[in-house]
Amino acid sequence: MKNDNDKSRETQSNNFAQSRPASNGVNEEQQKKDQPTKKDNHGPQRFVARSHAPGQNTTRGPRTGGKPAYRGSAAGGQRRGGNYPARPQGGRGGRSGTPGGTGVRPDAVTPSGTRVKHLTSRDRQRGRRMSPPLVSPKDVVTSVVPPLKEGDIRIIHLGGVEEVGRNMSFVEYGDDIVIIDAGIQFSEEGTPGIDFILPNTEYLEQNKHKIRGLVVTHGHLDHIGGIPYIMDKIGNPPLYCRNFTSLMIQKRQEEFPHLEPLDVRLVETREVRTLGKIKVSFFGVTHAIPDSMGIVIETPYGDIVHTGDLRLDHVEGEPSEVEVDVYEFFKDRNVLLLMADSTNAENPGFSISEKVILKNIEDIIRDTKGRLIISTFASQVERLLKMIEIAEKYGKKIVLEGRSMKTNVEIAKVAKIIKANPETFITVEEMEKYPPDRIMVLATGQQGEEFAALMRIANKTHKYIRLTPRDTILLSSSVIPGNERSVQKLKDNLSRQGAYIISYRTSDVHSSGHANAEELVWIHQKIHPKFFIPVHGYHYFHRIHAELAKRATNIASDNIIIPDNGMVIEIRENGSKITAVKECSANRTPVFVDGFSVGGMQEVVLRDRQTLAQNGIFVVVLTLNTTTGRVTKSPDIISRGFVYLRESQELLRQARYLAKKTVEDNTLGQGGAKQYDLDFLKGQVADVIEHLLFQETAKLPIVIPVILTV
Repeated sequence: MKNDNDKSRETQSNNFAQSRPASNGVNEEQQKKDQPTKKDNHGPQRFVARSHAPGQNTTRGPRTGGKPAYRGSAAGGQRRGGNYPARPQGGRGGRSGTPGGTGVRPDAVTPSGTRVKHLTSRDRQRGRRMSPPLVSPKDVVTSVVPPLKEGDIRIIHLGGVEEVGRNMSFVEYGDDIVIIDAGIQFSEEGTPGIDFILPNTEYLEQNKHKIRGLVVTHGHLDHIGGIPYIMDKIGNPPLYCRNFTSLMIQKRQEEFPHLEPLDVRLVETREVRTLGKIKVSFFGVTHAIPDSMGIVIETPYGDIVHTGDLRLDHVEGEPSEVEVDVYEFFKDRNVLLLMADSTNAENPGFSISEKVILKNIEDIIRDTKGRLIISTFASQVERLLKMIEIAEKYGKKIVLEGRSMKTNVEIAKVAKIIKANPETFITVEEMEKYPPDRIMVLATGQQGEEFAALMRIANKTHKYIRLTPRDTILLSSSVIPGNERSVQKLKDNLSRQGAYIISYRTSDVHSSGHANAEELVWIHQKIHPKFFIPVHGYHYFHRIHAELAKRATNIASDNIIIPDNGMVIEIRENGSKITAVKECSANRTPVFVDGFSVGGMQEVVLRDRQTLAQNGIFVVVLTLNTTTGRVTKSPDIISRGFVYLRESQELLRQARYLAKKTVEDNTLGQGGAKQYDLDFLKGQVADVIEHLLFQETAKLPIVIPVILTV
């Protein structure tokens, strides 16, 4: 961030930094050394370093109970700005036993010169907040995974098996590792402000000398999005994928011009490549994006098959001849292990055929009398290309609105898989030259994204498009869980302008790119593996998929492993046994992309962001005269996201009074001391203000006292 006034910002930053937890970045020995001790509870106290028995735990644990007791108050004190009783001797962190306890700097009065650190507002809030942690304790333990025994096969999923997204796994045999996909997961409710979540590649970084290549199944971001952040860390190995996938990867790499070029090697179906001593082949699968493929890794004990994302092309539950031909490949092969997509395992039967979807969309494009606006996932490239083809068939002019929509169409042009005449496409500014019934707009924003094209149209903030009752809007997508309210608001705003809306709830205009239950059963029967690991999606999906596998091929329960991220799975005893190794795990701590920062993030940062979003912030700024020990003026208060200040004057008056009184109770009468322990004083102020705010509002904002000295 650029500073207009570096000196002023630096001063302000230092003041705020003083209010952060004293324990951040301090090891246990330093914490023990820094803890204060009281002499007695009669009159002013001086602090000295506390000595502890070896091994004694000095860390202050979290406080129990939802309501924060006023620390240092025997009975909770008076409610509205009254005098608080003296703190008992057992008060927090060695504070003085009376309100007149010293605020003098310990290094000014202690012979040993020991600087005493005190718990501050951030420390207390870490122990108090009720929100669950993002990562459980087992997630942050880095287990040492022992070397792979000769003859065994190791499979580890670094992401994608406890969530939707962040897909990345690898197969290790001998001295060779083959990686499958490197995706991202988008931020969720528990990770506010985070851009992306990446797989943890610590194991691969430690074994980068074994990596023979990264094989990418298709070009969706949950499978390729992590490549710019990961490849350099794992030694920039060769990357194997099909043509359209390579174009999607290269387009994303343009956003990272500082990175070294990727070593992309194009492959095609039924082609065999040798990666180290491992042979890898590829087979085509049906998905929502061109050039999707599955992977076959050959081992001495049989094939390891990874399907990637897939569905079946079928007509009323009967797979097409193309699908039958693809899976005929496995008829005479010995498949040791299958890893298959579980995203829609919960959905019964067969998914709606894409042929049915396209037939209905064609009818809508042909029969719509006014302007037609279609919004779909830009990642549904196959459907997008078909809609363009249909529009040209009926003499429509196409307007592309939305960055990802334009990008994917441009990539399709480069890949030469789009057949439309260039004159079919017009800019949004050129719409006025054509009658409305000849216009078809392809727009992003069907999930109600705030700044996407369709939301700007709905909010009447789009520069060129204004809806009329003659317009028809086709939402060719389902609602992603969590987006229900945003999508409903979008539809409401579109409807208020008189537009006619068609969605997947009223017509068959959308089908997922993932196989339903009976499609998965058919795939299992064709591949017929000895062992099975369900992948992609949540644990519940994997359990359902495991039951489908049993029904399809009578596979034994012992031959099925339900994976977790980081779980070490090994095939042992010459391919006769599969086991999940309980004694160790690869590092499963999430890696966050947070602006320009990439790496782990302390839980307290995420918790603070959640607290700021839920309860706001309350800053108290005091100016202390170090000569007199008095606060020179009424404290300033800055509040954001907590209360409306104009309607809370009485609360602010109490907060100012208590903040000033608390500081002066600890600074007056100190025998002419010129230096004060500002950390201690700010901790005292935070205690009192937090107690007041909770009593008056039942909320716990982040309280940051700032003390300026003159």
